[in-house]
Amino acid sequence: MKKITINPITRIEGHLKVEVMVDKGEIKEAASTGSLFRGFEIILKGRHPLDANRFTQRICGVCPAAHATASTLCLDDALKVKGKITDNARIVRNLIFGSNYLQSHILHFYHLTALDYVDVTSVAKYRGDNPALKSINDFIARGQLFPFVPRYEGDYRFKDEENIELVDHYVQALNMRMKAHEMLAIFGGKMPHNVGTVAGGVTCNITTDKIVNFLWRAKELKEFVDNIYIPDVLKVAGAYSDYFEIGAGCGNLLSYGAFELEGNERLFKAGTVSSDLKKCDIDIAKITEDVKSSWFADSSTHRNPAEGETVPEPGKKDAYSFIKSPRYDGKVYELGPLSRIAVNYVSGDEKVKTLVDTVLNKFKAGPDKLFSVLGRHAARAIDARVVVDAMIEWVQQLKPGEPVFTSYEIPEEATGIGVTEAPRGGVGHWITIKDKKIERYQVITPTAWNASPKDDKGRPGPIEQALIGAKIKDEDNPFEIVRIVRSFDPCLACSVHLVDYRGNEIGVVDAGC
Repeated sequence: MKKITINPITRIEGHLKVEVMVDKGEIKEAASTGSLFRGFEIILKGRHPLDANRFTQRICGVCPAAHATASTLCLDDALKVKGKITDNARIVRNLIFGSNYLQSHILHFYHLTALDYVDVTSVAKYRGDNPALKSINDFIARGQLFPFVPRYEGDYRFKDEENIELVDHYVQALNMRMKAHEMLAIFGGKMPHNVGTVAGGVTCNITTDKIVNFLWRAKELKEFVDNIYIPDVLKVAGAYSDYFEIGAGCGNLLSYGAFELEGNERLFKAGTVSSDLKKCDIDIAKITEDVKSSWFADSSTHRNPAEGETVPEPGKKDAYSFIKSPRYDGKVYELGPLSRIAVNYVSGDEKVKTLVDTVLNKFKAGPDKLFSVLGRHAARAIDARVVVDAMIEWVQQLKPGEPVFTSYEIPEEATGIGVTEAPRGGVGHWITIKDKKIERYQVITPTAWNASPKDDKGRPGPIEQALIGAKIKDEDNPFEIVRIVRSFDPCLACSVHLVDYRGNEIGVVDAGC
């Protein structure tokens, strides 16, 4: 057998190493390694409970609104204001969160994943008037292809004119992400790390100007999602339809549900779905984290996060990751847009069912094909459509001048749980307050589930399972590996970038392929 190591996987968020063993062109074993330890749970110990909202947003610079939402739901629970949030506050939280959702989905498809399928060098043949494409062409002419290279070569299936169109959409997507950031800042103050979503409600006043400014940007984003994003995903699916057969994963899906509605309902419903499309309710108490294969002390293994510990043990024998292994009811589960869409699909959500069936019918595929690389991409595009449509409705329900905050007292002792869905999957926060300070804080991110190493029973995590069995055409050019991994949209850590306004170079990091 031949070992293939990709370290790090680029065009994802954070530091992920993937190592596979290949025998006669087929992956037989896989290991997913999170190589960066950050320790937010340790940092928060002894701090004021409200610090959780500020600190945990720094877990991720791509989806900080997910952590803002999870931490505020967690604090709402602990501070006894859960269920007492005003309608204005609930809607504004959704709008802040949804804006971050949309930019993350657009980022993932166009700027992280599409380059696995689109040959950017085709732009060298472009002779039109598009300034952005001319600029890219100039880079190519000078041999400067960053950030489009380094890359694995081969298996590009689009014609030149199709590649050129998709690169144009890549550039348009940058502008759409900017508009999503602007939408978030209207109510959240800034992006990343908004200051609008807080325990008890939100910090902004509602005005007609804010509603109008938000609405017209949301309608622009809807037009992009409907007329460019979804058609482009279908175009990739048409050219690479064999990827409906690749990267199935563990076959179990879990969603916490997301976006609070009236009457304790959520836009995306909570539940689990098995490979035979059977849905079950979820019980948060059944979540545990194993650490046999993780660089954490064995004393913290197989605990529910409400009683969890984060005790790093670098160099632990037989361990290979700084990611724990979350499990639900003792089983391996995949989280993400596929899970959300599948739960709503089997729950009978008419809109989701229509969108999913339209995609499946186009490719004469059954619902089982959702468990695949292309199934994840299609689900993410549908996810974006559902969210942008809902946001256009929600912003028009706001009532200027009405309350946006519910007051509270910091208790001597309390516990709280906040679970929601980040763009790439369920995120959960757990807090224990003692003497009005944080005694315990635990976070489980979606990638902790998806990129988890083998658990205490030796069962591989979802990404590892998705890789096992995949065929590799060229062991020196294993593009199949990165296509499978990136379909999960891994997000292991955020990073801080320093820019010297005088143009001086601070440092250079060579990330490899």
